[in-house]
Amino acid sequence: MSDTKPWIANYPQEVPASLEYPRVPVTAFLKQSAERFPHQNALYFLGKQITYAQLLSMSYQFAHSLMRRGVKKGDRVAVMLPNCPQAVIAYYGTLFAGGTVVMTNPLYTERELIHQLVDSGAEVIVALDQLYGRVEKVMPHVSLTHIILTSISDFLPFFKKMLYPLAQRKQKSNVPAITYSQDVEPFLPVLNENAATPIEVEIDPAQDLALLQYTGGTTGVAKGVMLTHRNLVVNTFQCQACLYKMEQGKEKILTALPLFHVFGMTAAMNYGISIGAEIILVPKFDPGQILQLIDKQRPSMFPGAPTMFIGLLNHPEIQKYNLSSIKACVSGSAPLPLEVQTRFEELTQGKIAEGYGLTESSPVTHSNPFWGRRISGSIGLPWPDTDCRIVDPGTGDELPQGSIGELAVKGDQVMLGYWNRPEETAAVLRDGWLLTGDVGYMDEDGYFYIVDRKKDMIIAGGFNIYPREVEEVLFEHPSVQEAAVVGVPDPYRGETVKAFIVPKAGCELNEQEMDQFCRQRLASYKVPRAYEARKELPKTMVGKVLRRQLQEEEKKRHEDQSAKLG
Repeated sequence: MSDTKPWIANYPQEVPASLEYPRVPVTAFLKQSAERFPHQNALYFLGKQITYAQLLSMSYQFAHSLMRRGVKKGDRVAVMLPNCPQAVIAYYGTLFAGGTVVMTNPLYTERELIHQLVDSGAEVIVALDQLYGRVEKVMPHVSLTHIILTSISDFLPFFKKMLYPLAQRKQKSNVPAITYSQDVEPFLPVLNENAATPIEVEIDPAQDLALLQYTGGTTGVAKGVMLTHRNLVVNTFQCQACLYKMEQGKEKILTALPLFHVFGMTAAMNYGISIGAEIILVPKFDPGQILQLIDKQRPSMFPGAPTMFIGLLNHPEIQKYNLSSIKACVSGSAPLPLEVQTRFEELTQGKIAEGYGLTESSPVTHSNPFWGRRISGSIGLPWPDTDCRIVDPGTGDELPQGSIGELAVKGDQVMLGYWNRPEETAAVLRDGWLLTGDVGYMDEDGYFYIVDRKKDMIIAGGFNIYPREVEEVLFEHPSVQEAAVVGVPDPYRGETVKAFIVPKAGCELNEQEMDQFCRQRLASYKVPRAYEARKELPKTMVGKVLRRQLQEEEKKRHEDQSAKLG
């Protein structure tokens, strides 16, 4: 059945079923845009503008600096930065030097940082100066030989740079005392010690790693996903094909998604640079700041997570801002409620399309057509050159159309495997097919639907309950801003359903009303047995709700109660 690929018939006529992919490294995108659009802005950061010619020059300079510090082809360089020009320079500089980038979340605890640095074997880290205390503490446990520290102020316009120390004091975000040495160096002098002469390190795009991207660890120990230059190049070209109305050299992409997450890295940075767009870098998502930026900078694209769109829609002053510049929004990392899509499109007149992907697939494999038939609740159609099927989780056999099973994907954006983890790799990669761990089905037109994660499924009294289905119903209630559903211990049913709800401003959670609302829309066994109001839900940096954290809190509460009773 997978040979027929019914989804292709539903592609917009502008999207080809198959594409040509040049055998080039990821750095080819920056070189090409610097040749075509040298004087156009590549980056905009808090008022600072950097052209494509300047970005290429600084990336070459940084590559030379890394090589002078012993970085050779294949060596890992950790980049622990928020969205700022230094993150882009360090990323492309590492790739020009032939190194492998290890994107590192600045919010990592010491334990998480040690795990990633030990596992990857990174010897150089580029980090924010404010994080030096944490990096210094892990030094005895890891193999780092060089630390390169940068300040947010390094790439601020003159007046903002002068005011930056005052702003830091006001926010009480003091930089720890740093003694610079041969092994601990400041970013700007390291960058400027070299001329911007081009570097050519021979790269085999299909085999050489561009990236070791660690999975979020929401389902266990974080694993290093090995993504080659070809993986990232292919996904970027697929992105171009599906966003066919976006024009070369004319777009602006507002980037609040963190670049250290593969979604932001591909959908904002690599894709943006490949089309010569201006990338508006936002270090931290703040709804008020985002609305101001859209109003003033007029971006045409805003990739984000549903929580970001929800945050904007619930801002009390949203009507003050002109959002009409937005042409396209890619929504990923969590299900997009229909109400959110409808309201956001009414405000912007742009299109917001739900997509799907995994770190293991660079990340995108599916999306609803931006300017074609979109189905709410569906992750859309597989992207060009991406094959998909639904398989029996037990046997791996392909299931007939309409059956619920595990989604498996195949394509050149799929990873080589997990770093130094052959057993885990063998468990998810079979004959080129990536088993996603997500449960779903395909309809007769080739649109795919995710029912839930295999590991998130709740089994209550022998019934399988998918949290996403219950959450979709909760989102329909007018007083619900956000919702997350988990299975909690139950002495009778084994597990039962509990809903965590963030009410909209001015609303309160009424359990009796919610129960009635759900009973009209769900089979009785799926209706939550408990509700809890929260001010916010625990999330990853890209807005994915950490269900496991909620489950652990509930498990501990259950154990504490049992201990008191015992």
